[in-house]
Amino acid sequence: MKKWNDALQEHLKDWMRFQLGLVGTRPDKTTPQETEMLRRLKRSLQHREATLLKIIVSFYPYRIHRFGKQENVTYQLVISRFMKIKQKYHIEEQVLHRLVKTHDGHLLIDKLIQKESLPTKKISTSNQQVDRGFSYDRRNAVQYAERWWDDYNSSYRKFTDNCTNFISQCLRAGGAPMRGMPERGKGWWYGKGTWSYSWAVAHSFRWYLSSSTEGLRASEVENVKELGLGDVICYDFNGDDRWQHSTIVTGFDGNEEPLVNAQTTNSRARYWTYEDSTAWTPNIKYKFFRIG
Repeated sequence: MKKWNDALQEHLKDWMRFQLGLVGTRPDKTTPQETEMLRRLKRSLQHREATLLKIIVSFYPYRIHRFGKQENVTYQLVISRFMKIKQKYHIEEQVLHRLVKTHDGHLLIDKLIQKESLPTKKISTSNQQVDRGFSYDRRNAVQYAERWWDDYNSSYRKFTDNCTNFISQCLRAGGAPMRGMPERGKGWWYGKGTWSYSWAVAHSFRWYLSSSTEGLRASEVENVKELGLGDVICYDFNGDDRWQHSTIVTGFDGNEEPLVNAQTTNSRARYWTYEDSTAWTPNIKYKFFRIG
């Protein structure tokens, strides 16, 4: 174990040095897709006039498969990036699940484990009646997002792709009203061991927010800077109108741009554009929703 453990530590040091600008060459054991992601991250920091002051990482192996001299090690990587933008500081945190392949203690490749999305589901928005707005407690929603971004509330089911389930929980903590039970294709709700598609599926959630005129409601805005704490961003990474991800605004950087919390790849105070994600493509689309 010690040989691959030492090799992984050296690789992660190179990975951090590259992001901090201490070396010009990329870590040679990352995939081309992830190398491009790291370069996008550096370009994004330059564009934001952000200074990456420090990176702290910890890794925790939790599964080892041995095949002769080859070992495949699945591990959890915890990352904290200390940022300064103008005169404002913040810490961005992420928890990644990764796979490193080694041979005779030598590291061959280190890559991110991709997780599958839930299937796309449509929801019914017919026969809705307009009602009065609800009182949305943004502070409670953000406090929930801060408490649970890297943990799981046992009151709710945990999904393999948990992003929208997590955001729904945050909105519920903020007092968003549920409706539609027990029809899964209607409304937005969770209870009695089941849930609506809009509660847990990113695509359904995005279209629910665009169309709902009662219960949980939202207003779509054009500019991300119109969002406040507790508002929501939806992501279509490929630009094909299949919405795959949801985040909640929990803070703002020195440029007054949103920082978001999310799950699946558990993240706290992450820059909203997701250019530091391997899922990002040049065709990415966003939808910005003011809740309430």
